[in-house]
Amino acid sequence: MPFFALIMLEGRMRNEMADIEASESLTRENNLQEFIEAFRDRECGYNDYIVREGKTLSAICNNDKTFEQDFRSYLAGFDGTLKELLGIERGTDDSKYLNLDGMVAELRKKGILMQYITQWSQIDLSRYNNSEITTLEEHIKRKWADISAETAGEQYTPEDIISLIAEIVAAKIDISTDDFVHIYDPTCGGANLLFGVVDRLRDKAGYKYIAAHGCDWNDALYALAKIESLFRENTKIKYGNTLTSLPFKGKEFDVVIANPPYGIPWKGYEKEIRDDQTGQFPFLPSVSDGQMLFLQHNAWHLHEDKGIVVEVNNGSSLFSGDAGSGESNIRKYLFDNNWVEAIIQMPSDEFFNTGIVTYLWILNKNKPTERKDKVILINAADLWQPLKKNKGSKRKEMNPEHRAAIVRALVEFKDCDIAKVYDKWHFYFNKQSVVLTEIDSEGRHISQTLHTEGKPYNVKDISYCNLDGCWVWPRDIDAEEIQFRDSMLRNLGIKISTVLVCPDFIYWVDKENNEIMRTTYAGEHECLGNGAINVQLGYNKRREEHTISAKIVDCTTKDSEIIPFDPDPEVNEQGIGDFLQRYIYKPYTIGENVVGVEVNFNKEFYIPETVEPVDSILAEISDIDKVIANLEKELGL
Repeated sequence: MPFFALIMLEGRMRNEMADIEASESLTRENNLQEFIEAFRDRECGYNDYIVREGKTLSAICNNDKTFEQDFRSYLAGFDGTLKELLGIERGTDDSKYLNLDGMVAELRKKGILMQYITQWSQIDLSRYNNSEITTLEEHIKRKWADISAETAGEQYTPEDIISLIAEIVAAKIDISTDDFVHIYDPTCGGANLLFGVVDRLRDKAGYKYIAAHGCDWNDALYALAKIESLFRENTKIKYGNTLTSLPFKGKEFDVVIANPPYGIPWKGYEKEIRDDQTGQFPFLPSVSDGQMLFLQHNAWHLHEDKGIVVEVNNGSSLFSGDAGSGESNIRKYLFDNNWVEAIIQMPSDEFFNTGIVTYLWILNKNKPTERKDKVILINAADLWQPLKKNKGSKRKEMNPEHRAAIVRALVEFKDCDIAKVYDKWHFYFNKQSVVLTEIDSEGRHISQTLHTEGKPYNVKDISYCNLDGCWVWPRDIDAEEIQFRDSMLRNLGIKISTVLVCPDFIYWVDKENNEIMRTTYAGEHECLGNGAINVQLGYNKRREEHTISAKIVDCTTKDSEIIPFDPDPEVNEQGIGDFLQRYIYKPYTIGENVVGVEVNFNKEFYIPETVEPVDSILAEISDIDKVIANLEKELGL
């Protein structure tokens, strides 16, 4: 990439020089100083060796004796900005950007620098326009990404996806083609998505004035995007962590597009995110994946009246996280504000280094009245054609007809063979917590039998206690009394368990049935229902004797139920009550209710398989049995 940047810069500079000669009637030969000033006025970068002396890499490579000196002069001729981006003569700054110095040193060490530069110098990019250069750059980055990208879809967005995003933007934005369109990509990488959409909006949709803004934190990709931006009007590319540096703070955009990294932790800048005071992050996702931070950031930057967000995400942004989690709350925040207009499921195997399924989130802060509280899901999973030749993991692409079908479904906003329109509340759900009281086979539980209304029953005047086979008592007793108590338990048939001996009753736990039993000294048994005995042992120092206290309590378990949601609070509360009464047979108390939001494409577009009738299957089996029987006869078996 550094050497591609070199020849790209050289080709662009030669084009600018030719344009100055043609449009301003200036030449290097007739008026060098004015020619140089005219070139600098274009603010597209400068190389004194190219502009002043008119030399190129190809000319330098023609003389092996002066190559080293000329090549050093060539690199030294770039202005300060380009030197920084290319990674030439770096100072104390840790940023390497394209790290050209490091790569040149490595090639020189191997003794192949001149041969390598000579190969590149034979490529002439001067005849290609901005859009064509971006396409060439995309292909190189794609090959580069195949071996260097660490995460799904990193660095490069395929051309068919870019075309789809551009076509969605052109169909949705309510801006005259004679007005400025302000477009932003917070994770622009080398800007192939940003510039690709810009070029398509201009060349195919007819937008004359487009201001492009981008930011990235990857040294090399930022440098490529920044260099490219020098030759494009109304373009600003900035370096840094978008989420914390906020390079375009305070600016609203008409269009925000993004293909952020998936599954990348944000622990390294967690403090800055948690301390953010801008309000761009009402809720925070799991630290293990920051893609939904960008979804909120993009909504925050979107113009209130006329813009849309189109962001590529993986499936986790649709359904990861339970109700009340950061992910669910982010979805709820976007749905609550009525910003989610559409979610589009893309085909698998669309990206170059991953086969995952991706989704386009489309946010719109100015949805038409008829679309208020409505969301359309578009299932484009089957809209693809195979590539003639695989490109890494990319095996599929969407052709113009596929893309047109998606855009048409979005614009028409009605049910069709690939789309369904829903009330947004369809994706909400109640997660109702309940505390269940366990009951025995007869439906009994302690607080019901002892009439304590869910509260513990305090056992009074405990004389003795047996815990897991060991007797505990407040005072010393002789061996004869111990023998009597053991004999009493054996006669009752009590298995080793918690036993409380009181003046009138013996309370004990039937572990087999998880029931509390109460027995009289006359041998009469009474089942009190499901429950547990909690014993607390102590010591009274003043009286110098052990103390025993115990409570008989209900056995309870915490659970939660997923219940359909209704936006009317009274109807929703009634629905929760009806659901619990219909499906829960144990006594319960209601706990906290948390409302979550989740989108499940598989459920919404599920088509059950047609099952062959049983009679048909049995008939087929019978026919097979007859064939086998005939074969056995023929074989004499």
